[in-house]
Amino acid sequence: MFGLEKLFGSKQEDFKQLVAEGATILDVRSPAEFSDGHIPGAINIPVDQLQGALGRFKNKTVITCCRSGARSDTAARMLNAAGIKAINGGAWHSLYKKIA
Repeated sequence: MFGLEKLFGSKQEDFKQLVAEGATILDVRSPAEFSDGHIPGAINIPVDQLQGALGRFKNKTVITCCRSGARSDTAARMLNAAGIKAINGGAWHSLYKKIA
């Protein structure tokens, strides 16, 4: 439907399955935003600092998230460009509901 599946995944079950298979959840909000609430076990690296941390995600599947989905889309694109499998999970609170 209008390519949204490509940006946000095709089904809720997909995110849950990816997490069950060991996907890393990467929250790209600022540390202050992250401290206000986040998905348990998520890694916090602000999108503007991600370039220097790409090596941490080699050979991993990454689900990115943020407040609204815009920064996480940027992060997913950056990771994919580096050869890392990444999917934009969108807003962290919505992603949390999908994987809980």
